[in-house]
Amino acid sequence: MRQLKKAAKFTAVAVAFGVIASTAYQGSNYLYSKTEAGAESTAAQTTLNMASAVSSTSDSESAEDTSVAGIAQAAMPSLVAITNKGVQEMQSMFGQTQAYESESSGSGIIIGKTDTELLMVTNNHVVSGARELSVGFIDESVAEAAIKGTDADHDIAVIAVKLSDLSEDTLSAIKVIELGKSSDLQVGEQVVAIGNALGYGQSVTTGIVSALNRDVTIEGVTNTLIQTDAAINPGNSGGALLNMSGQLVGINSAKYSDTTVEGMGYAIPVDDVVEIIENLMNRQVRTDKVAETEQGYLGITGQDVTADVASAYDMPKGVYITSVESGSAAEKAGLKKGDIITRFDGTSVSTLSELKEQLSYYKNGEQVSVTYSTSESGQYTEQTADVTLGTR
Repeated sequence: MRQLKKAAKFTAVAVAFGVIASTAYQGSNYLYSKTEAGAESTAAQTTLNMASAVSSTSDSESAEDTSVAGIAQAAMPSLVAITNKGVQEMQSMFGQTQAYESESSGSGIIIGKTDTELLMVTNNHVVSGARELSVGFIDESVAEAAIKGTDADHDIAVIAVKLSDLSEDTLSAIKVIELGKSSDLQVGEQVVAIGNALGYGQSVTTGIVSALNRDVTIEGVTNTLIQTDAAINPGNSGGALLNMSGQLVGINSAKYSDTTVEGMGYAIPVDDVVEIIENLMNRQVRTDKVAETEQGYLGITGQDVTADVASAYDMPKGVYITSVESGSAAEKAGLKKGDIITRFDGTSVSTLSELKEQLSYYKNGEQVSVTYSTSESGQYTEQTADVTLGTR
């Protein structure tokens, strides 16, 4: 078990949550495909090579022109613009939950290609809550994307586009990026950042590595990041931080924003997440919803643990269980009121809507792994349960 942050007392938590929703929740995966219900697609085992990314061509060779202009020109075919259309839920002061449509933009990096899919890495927060996900390529073509998997703790997600949805012109225009080693970076070294700034399209900024191994806390989660003064603006999240050989050394993740501070951008060191990316790339993916009458049922009611609540009460983000139905799948697996669901079948879950999205891709009777945090002696510890989904 992995020990998490110290928890607040349950009485305080109840006050923070206010009125709790009384319906049991279920949901679906983030994938949008027209294959038969319940079908799965399995990508060929794909690995990342720190010397050169997986590619069937020689396009991933390091940029020969080591000027900023040359590096940008060589890297642009590996960058994509991501549009996330989703539904966000907000709770009123009276405990009522309201949903509204939202649209956001981010960036992604082409990091792999199989016989059937083009694979891209981005930030988890770029694709979180997606109902519809689209990717724009260098030739201005756009394709529907599916989420292969996410890791909220490291703010990493891998998405996929079917090769059959891409034209030959697009396939010839794009390429897999080459990976460098973030562990080789030195403070003061020049770097280049590329991303879909403000949703206007790919833009290029340059700067230096300001610091290494910076502990940065975002929404209650602390990660060790690269600090750079290369401008990283909204929409740049998920974009590339490149060394002067044109190799990917970081994934742009956040910008410190303050009226008195300038030039503090952050990127996830690529060395730290290679294994995570490979695992997400090779996940088996559900490709269509199960008929409503056959959908699995967890049997809980719950409430989002938002970033503000997580920070205020030292709780992990996820779905706080407010009640468990007697005899339900959740009760049989040992889940109880007060537990916080953080992963469902290996995919990060931070909101009820995400859990609802996940569940409707699973049939009743299927066994899934549910990761949750439970309070023990005033501290949260992480546990995993095998849950056999039930019916309503």
